[in-house]
Amino acid sequence: MNCLTKEKKILVLSCLVQGNSLRSTARITGVHRTTILRLLRDIAKKSEKFTDVIVSNIHTRYVQVDEIWTFVQKKQKRLTLEEQKIGEFGDQYVFVAIDAETKLATSYMVGKRDGRTAYSFMQSLSKRITGRFQLTTDAFKGYLDAVNFTFGTEVDYAQLKKLYNGNGNGHIREGYSPCDITGTVPMPINGKPKSESISTSYVERQNLTMRMGMRRFTRLTNGFSKKLKNLKCALALHFFYYNFMRIHQTLRVTPAMESGITDRLWTWDDLLAN
Repeated sequence: MNCLTKEKKILVLSCLVQGNSLRSTARITGVHRTTILRLLRDIAKKSEKFTDVIVSNIHTRYVQVDEIWTFVQKKQKRLTLEEQKIGEFGDQYVFVAIDAETKLATSYMVGKRDGRTAYSFMQSLSKRITGRFQLTTDAFKGYLDAVNFTFGTEVDYAQLKKLYNGNGNGHIREGYSPCDITGTVPMPINGKPKSESISTSYVERQNLTMRMGMRRFTRLTNGFSKKLKNLKCALALHFFYYNFMRIHQTLRVTPAMESGITDRLWTWDDLLAN
């Protein structure tokens, strides 16, 4: 990796954040995929370091939280008993929190869709946000205890329950496509959340951005992650690029600039120079 020129590294990273797989990036750039992976892991560490320092003490009014599904190595139903014990393979969910006004992705976490991950995620979110705010999640039960233990009464919390046709639980139906959503029910849980702001629309739009920006999330392809570590590295790179380097179409600045945590557009040089 050290033999790569800065221009070549920038080309590789630019390909990765624009939805190219490792192999397609290798074909475009002429860099071996093993070298690409080493570069990805190195830059991901720097991205996480910068994010931990800069994305802190955020003042926000509305935060939306959602999870996006993916898998590592193979889908959950294909796992052997031994693979299920490992915990790394099979279904993985990326928990994401986004500021509804600045579109800043304040926190994210990879894990199983259970109460333990929900609690760890809320703990991470609480370390980045200062002051009282309104929090909206979906109707996943794991959030109830997680939010209560983490924020107590210091947050205005509501859940948005989606209603589906058919069996009503939103499971995948025959033909792969999900059940149609017939309506939503806002459910205030704690404090005094504003009914007009009980929404997960922006964070769900971020799910689309993730699927378009990372080949690992593209459905029905062989570009899925083979290792959990590589999935986490791809996420670190994606969210750094999204927060600091990509101009948001409606904001006309980056989410980090809109939130006031930086006053300039970051470039790849900021990561490669350190």
